[in-house]
Amino acid sequence: MIDNRTAPYAAFLLRVGLGLLFLAHGLVLKVLTFTIPGTVGYFESIGYPGVFAYLVILGEIGGGLLLIAGVYTRWIALALLPIMIGATLQHVGNGWVFNSQGGGWEFPAFWTVLLVVQSLLGDGAFALKVPALGAPAARRELA
Repeated sequence: MIDNRTAPYAAFLLRVGLGLLFLAHGLVLKVLTFTIPGTVGYFESIGYPGVFAYLVILGEIGGGLLLIAGVYTRWIALALLPIMIGATLQHVGNGWVFNSQGGGWEFPAFWTVLLVVQSLLGDGAFALKVPALGAPAARRELA
């Protein structure tokens, strides 16, 4: 049974944790550690177009910030799935454990599952309130 009193806080902790991981992975690892040209070169070295590196960096940093803020959480979690599925597939040949040479696939696979869980849970507590996607703008009533 779900405890409706604490579930929003659990969703909040998951959302912020995922957001921080994406922010760290996109900004600290790809931009500050490997550098953008280094990340582009890596993507090209494994057979992906270099533009994918820019899309992944943008997705990880932007998605991380939006998750932390709780903006469109369900949609952002779903939008980040292709990045994590791609990361999982990239690591499949390295074995299960992530400390294997080249990194294993269990961490990106688990991260993928957590994104699905977040998309099912929604924003949770302390999320910024923004209009729903596709919702009509509020009309001002004439007095």
